[in-house]
Amino acid sequence: MTAGEIIGEGVYLVGGPNISHAEDATSFVVQMGSELAMIDCGAGRSAGRIEENIVSLGLDPQKLSTLVLTHCHIDHVGGAAVFRARYGCRVIAHELDAPALEAGDPVRTAASWYGVRLLPLTIDHLLRGEEEILAIGGDELHCIHTPGHTPGSICLYLDRGGKRVLFGQDIHGPFLPAFGSDIAAWRRSMEKLLTLDADILCEGHFGIFTGKEQAERYIRRYLAMTVEDL
Repeated sequence: MTAGEIIGEGVYLVGGPNISHAEDATSFVVQMGSELAMIDCGAGRSAGRIEENIVSLGLDPQKLSTLVLTHCHIDHVGGAAVFRARYGCRVIAHELDAPALEAGDPVRTAASWYGVRLLPLTIDHLLRGEEEILAIGGDELHCIHTPGHTPGSICLYLDRGGKRVLFGQDIHGPFLPAFGSDIAAWRRSMEKLLTLDADILCEGHFGIFTGKEQAERYIRRYLAMTVEDL
């Protein structure tokens, strides 16, 4: 198992398979002025390992002020209560996925898939509408509503060192009625992401895609699939 990785200027991979735990989706920490923002936080059992990875990168987890959840599935949100309790960070999610989190819904959060229980999680700030810009530490993190995988799925981006970094967690699906998935909405969401012209794509399960061509190719590969293949 490897430690955290530097993805770009002030952007770090701190969790995921081979980084924290096999059941974790990828999680990232972003330097935002004097503060840190985390994007997703693993399934929960590896919170300590994620903290170690943050420290190994020379970062102070005490500066973690904001945790943004890209959607309600447990492999992305399971550690949220731990990080809030330890560091007092505010937890942010889209209003359409918040009810599943606040109820600890075992189906909508996919907790039942993992054979664990997600305790009800209070969301401190609800994202509403198509886009919101979070002001953190004098910097800006853009949140884009990208429904499809779940109703309240979001992607995030920021510009650093002349490059646009896109956090596109689980843009590949899967798409299931139990998740409230909507493939037509997902296709519109992917077209929206393509207009961002990202230089780096950070995906939830399949790694980091560096370069505009690679990032675009990844998205278009899924768009080209039939409903049956998705």
